[in-house]
Amino acid sequence: MFPVPKVSGHEGCLIFGNLAGLQVAMLQGRCHLYEGWSLEESLRPLRTLVELGVELVILSNASGGINPRFRSGQVVAIDSHIDWLFQCPKNPNQNARNASILGRSHRSYDPLWLSRAQETALELGFHLDTGTYLATLGPNYETRAEYRAFGRMGADMVGMSTVPETLLAMQAGVPVLAFSVVTNVANPDLPSQTQHSDVLEWSSLARSKLQPLVATIASKYF
Repeated sequence: MFPVPKVSGHEGCLIFGNLAGLQVAMLQGRCHLYEGWSLEESLRPLRTLVELGVELVILSNASGGINPRFRSGQVVAIDSHIDWLFQCPKNPNQNARNASILGRSHRSYDPLWLSRAQETALELGFHLDTGTYLATLGPNYETRAEYRAFGRMGADMVGMSTVPETLLAMQAGVPVLAFSVVTNVANPDLPSQTQHSDVLEWSSLARSKLQPLVATIASKYF
C-alpha cells in the first residue's frame, strides 16, 4: 500500500497514460519525511515504478532560491545536490557499505539528459539554467543565516525532497532528470515572509514552461 501525502498540493495519485505517444506513469505529489513517513515508506511508489522497468525518472520540486540570479517562478535543472537528509535508500542487491558509497556518488543527474533538456528549452524559446539543490528535512522556511550558510556551501536552491528519489533511481541504474521550480528567491538582507499559498502560485506559473519541456523531451528522444 502506498502512503498518502498530507501536504496541500500533493494529491498522492498514481496516473498511467500516454505522453507524446509514450506509455508513462506519473506520481502526482510525494510523501515527505517530515510528515512522519520512513524513508522506505516514502520511496515505495517510486520503487514500484522502477521495478516495473521505467527507462527515465523525471523529478520536479518547488524550492527556495538561494542564488540571487534566479527569479521566482523560474525552472532550473538540477545538476548536483547537497544531501542534508543523511539517509540512503536500501539497495537489496548490495551490501550496506557499497550502498552507502553508491548513495554518495556525484554522478546522480544524467549529463546526457541534462544536455538534451537544455537544447529542448532553447528550441522552446527559453534558457534552462542549472544549479545545485540542497535537501533538508524540514518542514520550515529557512532563516537568513541559513540562506547565507547554504549559499557559501555552494547551494543554489533549497528544498525538502528529491534527493532520496534520485539516489534510489541511481542505485537501480535508471537515469535521472530533475527540475526545480524556484518559488521564492531569498535576500538575507531584505527579510520577507513566504506562505505555502505563495509556493503553489509560483509553481503554477512555472507549468507553462515545464509541461511543454517534458512533453517535447519525451517526443524527441523516445
